[in-house]
Amino acid sequence: MKLQKILLGGWLALVWLVAAVSLRAENYPYRSDVLWVTVPNHADWLYRTGEKAEVEVQFYRYGIPQDGLTVNYTLGDDMMPVDRKGSVTLKKGSAVVPFGTMHEPGFRDCVLTAELDGKTYTHHIKLGFSPEKLQPFTQLPADFREFWEQNKAEAAKFPLSYTKEKAEEYCTDKVDCYLLKLQLNRRGQCVYAYLFYPKGAQPGSCPVVLCPPGAGIKTIKEPLRHKYYAEQGFIRMEMEIHGLHPKMTEEQFRDISNAFNGRENGYLMNGLDNRDHYYMKRVYLACVRAIDLLTSLPEWDGKNVIVQGNSQGGALALVTAGLDSRVTACVAAHPALSDMARYTIGKAGGYPHLFRQPGMDTPDKLNTLAYYDVVNFARFIQAPVYMTWGFNDNTCPPTTSYIVYNVLTALKEVLLTPVNEHWTSETTERERVDWIRRHLK
Repeated sequence: MKLQKILLGGWLALVWLVAAVSLRAENYPYRSDVLWVTVPNHADWLYRTGEKAEVEVQFYRYGIPQDGLTVNYTLGDDMMPVDRKGSVTLKKGSAVVPFGTMHEPGFRDCVLTAELDGKTYTHHIKLGFSPEKLQPFTQLPADFREFWEQNKAEAAKFPLSYTKEKAEEYCTDKVDCYLLKLQLNRRGQCVYAYLFYPKGAQPGSCPVVLCPPGAGIKTIKEPLRHKYYAEQGFIRMEMEIHGLHPKMTEEQFRDISNAFNGRENGYLMNGLDNRDHYYMKRVYLACVRAIDLLTSLPEWDGKNVIVQGNSQGGALALVTAGLDSRVTACVAAHPALSDMARYTIGKAGGYPHLFRQPGMDTPDKLNTLAYYDVVNFARFIQAPVYMTWGFNDNTCPPTTSYIVYNVLTALKEVLLTPVNEHWTSETTERERVDWIRRHLK
């Protein structure tokens, strides 16, 4: 594993957090009066199985160490129930929590709680134990490749068809933007996308980048937030996956989401009893059709096709790279939809955590998900892959990100950011462009 960079724990994590907010003239994250600092006795937050870990806990109010304060803690495996409790008393603002160890590869999560003047403050930290040895529970179906090749071939029978109109509200002096409606099949299903070009792009000059969305039923988030791709010579496609016009109001999106994306009827459960009827089949094939569109553009350089995304978008980037050999580079942060069935053996599984819900672990559902799980697409990726994730993530836990990374056999690099939860910094987002540039053909 090529480890490009590690953001270290403890005081380094504190310095990083304070530096991040200092740009907005704030001295503390989110303007809080209190600050937790957790300092593992391994700076990288990683241990070997069987190796005991300790975490120094510090608690500040107004920047002043709190003396005599009781901190309660719970411990459990990643995304699993608590199996140990305890408490420590801060002396001059500090105490050590005995974290313990693991005898199998994985992560332990410590949740800290303190009460001060009637208010409860919480914090948590996850440490890894030989996570580079984690392997997926999800197995590869014998006909996995055949299933997807047949579906790709069927989808390809429908001719490439889309509309394209100038989106003046997102054009700048350096970037032109177009709103696309991409037809997927004869049933009239479609997806929408914003397509960003460098101003005055010439034929054969631009690498293309597909950016699938994070989870949810929502508009295309802040379309200009990644305009620097087009400013640096890329054509970038920011897409949605539900066929909903991005210019609908927030209230309209909210109403649709409330009606069709509830806990009992979310799109990630829609059709889950049958691999041919699962909602995400159309979504995965839509990503391939988006590559068809991008590679049909006269401005495409004829060589470079990049997929990039976070969370569900990271999952879709990896899926597309596994499905489509035209992809030449893949960038994915904390991917969702990864080793989802792992919960059935009492261990952390991937978002959307379906099998934490009673009655979901039926044979039909488990069979279907094996055809849609990211780990099975990762097995077939040939393009270089750059991944990043945080250890403190409870949405897409570090266990499953490691599992995906460990399965990859292609050229791969990782940026580990232990302090991160389910987010990436603006700096990390922009550094991806540098990695992509280094892997252009």
